[in-house]
Amino acid sequence: LSRLCFQANSFFLHFKTMASLTRAATLVAPRRLGGAIARQFSALSSPVEEFPGLPSTTPTLSTASSSSVTTLSSGLTIVSENASTTSTIALTFPNAGSSCETASESGAALANKCMAFKSGSGLSSALILRNLEDEGATPFASAGRLGASIGFTTSPDKAEHLIPLLGTNCTFEKWDMKDALALAKVDVSEAQSNAQSVLTDSIYAAAYGGQTAMGKPLYTVASASTIQSFRERTYVLSGAVLSATGISDHEAFVLSVEESFSEIAVGTASDPIAPVYLGGESRVNAPSAGYAHVALAFQGPSSPV
Repeated sequence: LSRLCFQANSFFLHFKTMASLTRAATLVAPRRLGGAIARQFSALSSPVEEFPGLPSTTPTLSTASSSSVTTLSSGLTIVSENASTTSTIALTFPNAGSSCETASESGAALANKCMAFKSGSGLSSALILRNLEDEGATPFASAGRLGASIGFTTSPDKAEHLIPLLGTNCTFEKWDMKDALALAKVDVSEAQSNAQSVLTDSIYAAAYGGQTAMGKPLYTVASASTIQSFRERTYVLSGAVLSATGISDHEAFVLSVEESFSEIAVGTASDPIAPVYLGGESRVNAPSAGYAHVALAFQGPSSPV
């Protein structure tokens, strides 16, 4: 029995000693290998790589934007820049504003703004808008006294693919015309209830005369018969400007535009008649408005462009 107790005590002392040595080795090992680990890490790291073996988290340096301009034989001027992270493509027709309307075409500029991205070149309105939405593009259209624009905003890799949707030849379907006139009536109603829009029309009327091309109201309901004639006369390539952002290859973009716009009428560029500044005042009686809105405008220098 005493021999068994002696052996058990010896085993216990041996186990305790081994456990102590193991703990000591565990505590001492990092200190002993610390220099080697540091040297190994410093050998792997590099002042060029932020995190070796992983993609760089530092963004690339931004570059200054550079623009390129090309004028096609059709009279279309293409302007692009290459630094933007998004692409906004805008096709502007300088002769498609309300100041270019004839006496019988009042409201045609606004109605044609509502005809943007309508059926044409074998594509329906729904298909055109569906293609834009599938590519994540946001379409837009605008019209004023001095011109009209149509375009979209999308990612740069999708811009060239969507260019043909700006070059469709409108077929003036009855349902599209009906929708455009309805939208134009909504715009007119909203403008007439907006003090800023009313003041803007009044300022132009006071500056140039209410019966002149520049002084007549922009927001007027057009007749269906004038929409097509106005568009065919003013939505032409001659004198138009196509501006684009985020285009890396200007020459390839120009070739794509030239091919995509083959169905748009070239037309003839006509310089609009310069309006004559008269000056004066205009007052609108609106007793139910509750406020008095006042706006002042002054004759500015003429633009050389």
